[in-house]
Amino acid sequence: MPHKNIAPPNRDVALVELQPGIYLAVACDSAGGIGEKERDVVKVPPYITGRFTCRVTLMELLAIGADPLVLTATICSEPSPTGEGLLKGVMDELCASGFNIPITISTEKNIPTCQTGLGVTAVGLVKEGGLRMGRTEPGDGVYCLGVPKVGNEVSLHDPDIADTGAVRRLLSLPEVHDIIPVGSRGIKGEVEHLARVSELSVRWELCPPVNTKKPAGPSTCVVFTASKLPDIKGPSPVFRLGTLF
Repeated sequence: MPHKNIAPPNRDVALVELQPGIYLAVACDSAGGIGEKERDVVKVPPYITGRFTCRVTLMELLAIGADPLVLTATICSEPSPTGEGLLKGVMDELCASGFNIPITISTEKNIPTCQTGLGVTAVGLVKEGGLRMGRTEPGDGVYCLGVPKVGNEVSLHDPDIADTGAVRRLLSLPEVHDIIPVGSRGIKGEVEHLARVSELSVRWELCPPVNTKKPAGPSTCVVFTASKLPDIKGPSPVFRLGTLF
């Protein structure tokens, strides 16, 4: 019998039903031209690239209620020093997020490269009853945790940006419904897409407190829906964006 595939319409995660009520969840993220090589556009240590690329995939899985089980790091650069730096970042992000899971690694050993490239894929499992998708209801408020930042604006210890801990805090609150890490299409794109798939409309605040059209780079913020403004512990700011009706 073929597996049942589910493509969540509002996020970068694929779901495959392995057996009734149990789903394989797959999330991925890539980074190119971000590192210390000759033609890299954003100059940061490979370690930072590894941290954030890994973080995005973990946030995507956590946001839908999945538990990560294994991760791959596809390093499009030489094993050393770039590969070592990227891998150290990936492993430290896993540790900081509280995961001790296997990692499969590949590096470029045959061709010299002049730009840093990294792809990270995370695979996990989620039971149907634990799926955090499609929970948004008419009248829910739309909120943003964290500030959208991209490129050279992004730094590892910035208290204004979201991380896996922020997603976990949202998951623990019963009034929170859907959680979506924001990427290149920005807050506005994510919220409007969520509204469409929920068969709802968005009533935006007259003066949104953040730039809703700006890309959020490596998911430096997350949008979420909730029946009321939750009491969220943590350093990242929370903004009300509007209402779904």
